[in-house]
Amino acid sequence: MRYNVLSYLIGEGFRNFFKNKKSTGASLMIMCATMLIFGLFFLIGQNVNYLVKEVESAQGMQVYMVKDATEQQIQTLGEQIKNLDYVARIEFVSKEQAFNIVQEKYKEYTSVLEPYTIENNPFKASYVVTLTDLTKSEEVRSQIEKLDNVNNIEMRDKVIDALVNIANGIRWISFGILVLLIIISVFIIANTIKLTVHARRKEISIMKYVGATNGFIRWPFIVEGIIIGVIAAMISIFILGVGYNFVIHKIMQSSITSMINMTLLPFSEIFNLVILVYLGLGIGIGSLGSIISMRKYLEV
Repeated sequence: MRYNVLSYLIGEGFRNFFKNKKSTGASLMIMCATMLIFGLFFLIGQNVNYLVKEVESAQGMQVYMVKDATEQQIQTLGEQIKNLDYVARIEFVSKEQAFNIVQEKYKEYTSVLEPYTIENNPFKASYVVTLTDLTKSEEVRSQIEKLDNVNNIEMRDKVIDALVNIANGIRWISFGILVLLIIISVFIIANTIKLTVHARRKEISIMKYVGATNGFIRWPFIVEGIIIGVIAAMISIFILGVGYNFVIHKIMQSSITSMINMTLLPFSEIFNLVILVYLGLGIGIGSLGSIISMRKYLEV
């Protein structure tokens, strides 16, 4: 018996979906458009987060030690830095390594380095400190400055602040657009299903008078809203995936991308997340729109 009732409710939902082709088609197109706009900002946000994490894995600070630091003092300082919160890893750069790095990097200007040799080395030993969270860079810096045998610390504050601000800005913009698009989509779905409900208002009134529950009457329309939401989500995911892969391919082939050594997320890596987000949006928006559209006609 329960199976027959469930089959009836789902079947009615599908019949409503295919019966109102014009309104359903319009609803699908508008909902796809809103989902694609959201998807654009969602993918930008995911890539910004990915780039920030990539920079976090390489970006940090360089801690220079006093010139006459002993091997024991260097080792002790390294252990102290490693034990600080938000420090992912440290890499020791000796005075000799620093000299060789500069010599290799600026080999066109060998005349500047001619007075210096490995023995007569102007550079200091240092630790390159990589952080787990760029937003904690100032906190880590202040802690390192209090340690013994630290001469100075170099870090790219402006780069870090800019990346963090961009990431936060994208997150807030995406959230704002998501809220706006949900409101628009719910309104669209509610009005689409309201047309179907209005056409069947007499049938609904009769069902109410003979004892049908609100849930029994409401569920076919909720199923219709869910179908619209899921189909719109699937169409949007397909268009988004094809468009994203095309754009990413063009970007990765550009000379600018290769110069700055930038990588972007392939769609395959975020495919599962996109499906979950879109199906959640489609089902949630479709259900909510149906419930809102039914309220007036269930008050008999």
